[in-house]
Amino acid sequence: MQSPELDAAIRRPFVAVAVVMRRERIDNRWQPWRWVLADVVPDEVGFGERPRLLLKDEREERWLHPGFKVELFTDDAEGYYLNVTTLRPCFWVVWRMEEEAALADEPVAVPQIVTLSYHDAGRWLDAQETVEQVAAPLDVVQWLQHFVDEHHVLEAKRRQRPQSFKPLQDRFGNPARVSTDKKFGGAGHG
Repeated sequence: MQSPELDAAIRRPFVAVAVVMRRERIDNRWQPWRWVLADVVPDEVGFGERPRLLLKDEREERWLHPGFKVELFTDDAEGYYLNVTTLRPCFWVVWRMEEEAALADEPVAVPQIVTLSYHDAGRWLDAQETVEQVAAPLDVVQWLQHFVDEHHVLEAKRRQRPQSFKPLQDRFGNPARVSTDKKFGGAGHG
């Protein structure tokens, strides 16, 4: 008998994608090249399972990294909602440079994770990771919108209690009293 968690994992919606990273020449004498996210495309069986060089010339290199599974989780429906309601819904890709060259003569930028969640992207940015985005195609946006429509519930705005109704406390957290009765004499009262 399968556990409910396993059943949920089996039914979890996902899209299989591949990431294209581009190494491009820049006009900088200290750093003549930089890596950028070029695209996220539907994964195909013909891509294989390992990263491969697609193009290399004096201006650029393009690497295909297949085999990413972008899953949707019901507990992150708000993160997908925040993405799908922007002017340009997108994929976010976290990538890192190889520490030692394994795919080529020099280290290559290697994607680590692909997501459609605004919250995931924010957490990785907060963790100082390299995160880039690329527009999601219309069919993915529609698929994501369907998921959001089914699972996201807008939280009702709670009315904030006016500050004047909050109990007064002193700096130690004890109840404080305010009196309008005059206890001491002042100038002009005699």
